Amino acid sequence: MLAGVQGGRMSATTGRRALVTGGTRGAGAAVVAALRRDGVHVTAVARSRPEIGVIADDFVAADITSGAGVAAVAEHVAAHGPMDIVVHVAGGSATPAGGHAVMTDEHWAAELNLNLLAAVRMDRVLIPAMLEAGSGVIIHIGSIQSRMPLYDGTLGYAAAKAALRVYSKGLSVELAPKGVRVNTVSPGFIQTDAADALIERISRAADIDQVAALESVMAALGGIPLGRPARPSEIADVVAFLASEAASSVVGADIVVDGGTVRTV
Repeated sequence: MLAGVQGGRMSATTGRRALVTGGTRGAGAAVVAALRRDGVHVTAVARSRPEIGVIADDFVAADITSGAGVAAVAEHVAAHGPMDIVVHVAGGSATPAGGHAVMTDEHWAAELNLNLLAAVRMDRVLIPAMLEAGSGVIIHIGSIQSRMPLYDGTLGYAAAKAALRVYSKGLSVELAPKGVRVNTVSPGFIQTDAADALIERISRAADIDQVAALESVMAALGGIPLGRPARPSEIADVVAFLASEAASSVVGADIVVDGGTVRTV
């Protein structure tokens, strides 16, 4: 099947340009693949080029938790043309297990910088071109932890993702009248390398094996009614929908993809 052709018709995203932060592994790499499948030219941003290569059309090595990294991305965009779609996938947690007492000011600053302020900085440099064009799509990848935070190792991450969701909602109200749509996708447990690293940290801290650590995380979440974690491709397909014209009236939404983990309505 030709890129951008689905069900015998051209995808509405064909010919558009997208930038995906954290686009070299896990959910980010899956988002890159899904957008390219729909005919989008994709630029991936990550701290370093992975050894196995990059599936995106372009790649920018940049640490977007720093002003210099954001400037490098802005320079690339200025040289190659504005973006129609921006997907912020970059995020994660490196705080040790042990709850709030082990979290230093440095831990809090790092969690907020990566999971909230990096997206704020990127939006600040990319939105002006969207406003000039009168169109654009911004998608922030959040987490169900913004609704049901886990205290052991990811409390700062959860707080930052909650702030990201509120920021996204406010930004959507500001930009929608100017033609730019902003939405959030909040995954639950995803089977990624980052999730495996979290399980390993909990295993070491609690002196239990990784199977028990995984079970502890599942128990803390209240279980997954679907019976399994989400696949990165399942998150990516939701992102691709939000980036398309099929979602042209979806503004300020937070789409939860968690296999039913969040039980409230």
